[in-house]
Amino acid sequence: MEISHDLARLDFQATSDLLKGSYWGAQRTDETNRRAFANSICVIALIAGRQVGFARASGDRAVFARISDVVVWPEHRGKGIGKALVQALLDHPELSSVSTWMLNTSDAHGLYARFGFKPATDGNEMRLDRPAAG
Repeated sequence: MEISHDLARLDFQATSDLLKGSYWGAQRTDETNRRAFANSICVIALIAGRQVGFARASGDRAVFARISDVVVWPEHRGKGIGKALVQALLDHPELSSVSTWMLNTSDAHGLYARFGFKPATDGNEMRLDRPAAG
């Protein structure tokens, strides 16, 4: 498996379609995904030159980052690709000074716990959800 940060190697349509089929990305459009990817540090997993996974981190690249859109093609799940994607983001040189990492998941707590992520229960974290603007 190869890990790349080169967006020129991204299969945008396959990635966007997979995200739009997920529980967290169903409301997105291709244009929303295009903007999100362009404004993030992205990581792509490839096997024999073909994309099999994707993840991204957004934030200020100095003290805060949020991991989003960790997705592995269905036929390649359970092979450690998700772990490799998360590790590649945590190890990215532009994110080396980040001290606060966040993410949101409904079903992959075990994956992230391996890296030290814990539920935010200190009462300090706040969230605003609002309808997506077209």
